[in-house]
Amino acid sequence: MALQAAGARKSLSHGDSPADERQVAPSLPSGGSRTPAPSLLYEGPEPAELRSKAPPTFVDLHLGSVMLHVNTNEAEFDLNPILNTPLQRLADIRYRQDIAGELELPAVIAAVNEFAEYMRHQRKSEERSLKAYFGYEKKFWFLDGARQYCAAVDGVAAAFDALELKSAGLQRMRAYVTEYAHSPEYVALKNEVLALIEMLAEVRYCVWIDGGEVTVYPFGGERDYSEAIHDTFAKFQKNAVRDYRVAYKNSESMNHVESWIVDLVARRYPDKFSKLDAFAQRTAYKDAGVVKFDHEATFYLGYFNYIARFREVGLPFCYPDVTTEKGAIFGDGIFDLALAEKLEQNGLSVIQNDFRLDGQERIIVVSGPNQGGKTTFARMFGQLHYLAVLGLPVPARAAKLYLSDEIFTHFERSEDITTLRGKLEDDLFRMHEILDKATPRSLIIMNEIFSSTSLQDAMKLGARIIEKLSALDAYCVCVTFIDELSTINEKTVSMVSMIDPKNPAVRTFRVERHIADGLAYAHAIAEKYEITYEWLMRRVPS
Repeated sequence: MALQAAGARKSLSHGDSPADERQVAPSLPSGGSRTPAPSLLYEGPEPAELRSKAPPTFVDLHLGSVMLHVNTNEAEFDLNPILNTPLQRLADIRYRQDIAGELELPAVIAAVNEFAEYMRHQRKSEERSLKAYFGYEKKFWFLDGARQYCAAVDGVAAAFDALELKSAGLQRMRAYVTEYAHSPEYVALKNEVLALIEMLAEVRYCVWIDGGEVTVYPFGGERDYSEAIHDTFAKFQKNAVRDYRVAYKNSESMNHVESWIVDLVARRYPDKFSKLDAFAQRTAYKDAGVVKFDHEATFYLGYFNYIARFREVGLPFCYPDVTTEKGAIFGDGIFDLALAEKLEQNGLSVIQNDFRLDGQERIIVVSGPNQGGKTTFARMFGQLHYLAVLGLPVPARAAKLYLSDEIFTHFERSEDITTLRGKLEDDLFRMHEILDKATPRSLIIMNEIFSSTSLQDAMKLGARIIEKLSALDAYCVCVTFIDELSTINEKTVSMVSMIDPKNPAVRTFRVERHIADGLAYAHAIAEKYEITYEWLMRRVPS
């Protein structure tokens, strides 16, 4: 039997394995005056610390499910700290928007996707090397990881060189990768890896099996008769017969027999395998800047992969104009991402809404019938602003949004016996906490507060809250059943969840700028049951 570098070929193939938490620590090559690794996430200084826990508003805004899908990526990077930490500088937001916009170009995202795929295979090989039981299997997978890494660097360097990149972030990354790909350290690594692979591919040997004895000897030009034997006996086959052979799964890992054979081959070719032994003594070969590029690119790729399903059904996304100036803000064609995901899975259409605040307007008071989309509107208002300060495209046709320092939410809660507070007391307690922490730059979203008390008390409490928020001059959305709150002062704007005028039982889920007089819904019901003034007058004899 003649085999050509069977052990080497088997371990230098692609394959998948369960994720392993152990990682080989990346290191920067000693390149003297090498350019510092740029960031794809921050135009200026990087934050000293990222949030390890999601903001509490994620629950009310349903952003937890959105971020879970964004963070589900094959690269095995934890994106949560980046997703949990909104940007505070306009320069960083625009920096990310420029990068994200350029990554949406087919040629650019193809180059980055290919790079990320090679790096994913590199990590898989690295993990297999750590998990492998047999010595040379570990070394082969380690070498394969280095091969994938070199393919990633060479591929993205060549692709970037052929592209006219315009965003500052990708231009910086191209300069860094190009410099690294031509550095003496990387060139030496690549040459060593390619030489080792070529050398191992030339190893040819034969295996002689006699009962329980296995002998390995150099290949001497022996002929492989398996094809000749098959062709000779094929002509005797007359009818197709049932195949009773058992199909064995070809494992990607070596068994003990294969490991012994490779050990015997290594003894036959000690000079060649000693070079593999020496290469496997490295603790790391990856450049920290390249690893950082892979990690940060996954942030964009993960989000694009998530929103692709919505774009396929025609839902719009845009890069909003984010401002620190109080005044006009708006959103056209906005929708709730978390709800859109559920509707899209069930094949249902997504309703888009609009909003606009001008001049001194700061507070949107949303009222209307139950189950009409009021809470959804409040959620998507918060989602829109949070995604905007991550520097990502937002679910809207067009938008101009405010850069807030924090988003606070106050949604209805069930009573918690551990707090020893009643529902109204808990509403007041949580609202007090928000007002203590909020600044004029904050964004506050309130949903159906004070619903547990009487209408008169709820009106008084709600009016006090609106007055305090007006004095604070913070942007706010307030969902309420109290129409009067929409006319507190010049900073409040009334929006109403609309119904089908022909059938008041049907909600349109459209929330429009409208006077909250409570009469539209009542008039629709009266019209349905034919008890409007016009209908009644028809019944009265003249």
